[in-house]
Amino acid sequence: MTDHAVSSRIDRLAARFVMARGRARLGLAALAGALATLALPPAHLLPLLWLAVPALIWLLRGSSRKRDDFAIGFAFAVGHHVPGLYWISAALFTDIGRFWFMLPFALLGLPALLGLFLGAGMVAHGWVRRRLGLIGWAEAACLALAWTAVEYLRGHLFTGFPWNLIGYGWVPVLPVLQTVSVTGIYGLSLVTMLAAALPAALSGPKPSWRPALAGLLALALLAGWGGWRMTGQGLGTVENVTLRLVQPNIPQTLKWREEQKLANLRHLMDLSRAPGHDRVTHVIWPETAVPYWMSSDNDDAGQRPLLDYLADAAPPGGALITGGNRLDSDGDGNQSYFNSLFVVTGDGRVTASFDKFHLVPFGEYLPLRGLLPKGMTAVAAGADFSPGDGPRSLTLPGAPPASPLICYEVIFPGAVMPGAGDAARPQWLLNLTNDAWYGHTAGPYQHFAITSVRAVEEGIPLVRVANTGISGVVDAFGRIRGSIPLGQGSILDIALPEGADSVPLYAHYGDAILAIVWLGVLLTTILSRRRTL
Repeated sequence: MTDHAVSSRIDRLAARFVMARGRARLGLAALAGALATLALPPAHLLPLLWLAVPALIWLLRGSSRKRDDFAIGFAFAVGHHVPGLYWISAALFTDIGRFWFMLPFALLGLPALLGLFLGAGMVAHGWVRRRLGLIGWAEAACLALAWTAVEYLRGHLFTGFPWNLIGYGWVPVLPVLQTVSVTGIYGLSLVTMLAAALPAALSGPKPSWRPALAGLLALALLAGWGGWRMTGQGLGTVENVTLRLVQPNIPQTLKWREEQKLANLRHLMDLSRAPGHDRVTHVIWPETAVPYWMSSDNDDAGQRPLLDYLADAAPPGGALITGGNRLDSDGDGNQSYFNSLFVVTGDGRVTASFDKFHLVPFGEYLPLRGLLPKGMTAVAAGADFSPGDGPRSLTLPGAPPASPLICYEVIFPGAVMPGAGDAARPQWLLNLTNDAWYGHTAGPYQHFAITSVRAVEEGIPLVRVANTGISGVVDAFGRIRGSIPLGQGSILDIALPEGADSVPLYAHYGDAILAIVWLGVLLTTILSRRRTL
């Protein structure tokens, strides 16, 4: 088939999208959004982006009004997020009798809310595109800039929800993933969207293959640099530190039953003290593993028998690191609840603790509680949890300092390490989580993939311990050193990997580099108005 024949077919395909109207246009936008979802974990079908993103550009090309731009962006986002976030509704089925009324919001309301962000972003894109008369690669760059701005805003506004950012599609492609060590995940999203949008220039007033080829060349160069960066680095381990990751695989429906609590705790203890316990230095349990209220106060006589029991899981000279709920009372009898992490040594002492600082809206607390129906509670808590102070460095016996992160708070790029005022930069990330709420859905796979990117951004290994999975250890370059599959009760004994030889640029400067790159692409786009490669 000749180049002319291929170009003609692409022109005819693009014309169908450009000329689409009404429900057909919205349906195509939603279908393109769903296609883009398959590029993300757990499918990782990245080439589909090179179909979905040009389709979005062609649909927008046929729009001449702001409300149509908004509708196309909104439909694309809903089509993208419904299959990408369907698993959130699975949490409600742990007690569907209480939370059935939240099902429509979890399944459709959240995607619609996220659709408002992309709808607004496409309005901005359409205004700039028409105002400057952008065509060719400049039109694609404008879309990539708008998309990245939308991702950044939804990752920060209203406590933020930076889930399924488009750059996470590269998690299995480690050479390209190294880009986040410089720009962070938002920067990789910008590069990805730009490369995927450039084939739209195959159709238009001045059709050309050169923009699409330039995008692929840029990715190839990034992959080459990333492969070089990984060579010979991060393959060693920290001396005299061996971790035992304990994944009990306790279903959420059984986790908090009164008659099941002691059996759950014994199950954790049996796994912890399985053969080889004398050869590990630290035993790590998942989020809220201890099914009883705990306190960071060692003098609390009421919890002394519990601490004595937990101490049996701690290896000599090391510690048990576990999640648990903490109850705190002030002098006036007011109580506060915390989702916490505790470090318990072999003599039954709590030597360190940490309270989760980034809570899940509607899961661990109700935002705008005064405006919500009376009697409504958060899905994971009868009363609102209180946030702790964080992030911060945690001192551990027999191991380098760690940055503890509980569940959801690990998804926030640039917000997983303590500030410069902390005494010592942590040498590893420690994430305790409980994804049992979401069963065997895409959610736990997405969470594990998102978590692993923080290790590359910060240049230090990440240890993740989950109730039902996926538990594992990821080194500073995104390589999975070992893992326990979803839905399997097991243990993993593994050495703690070393960090990168130097602190990555992203860990030094955060999103300042993203801002420079974003503004650079914007300036180039403006200066190149009405031109193509």
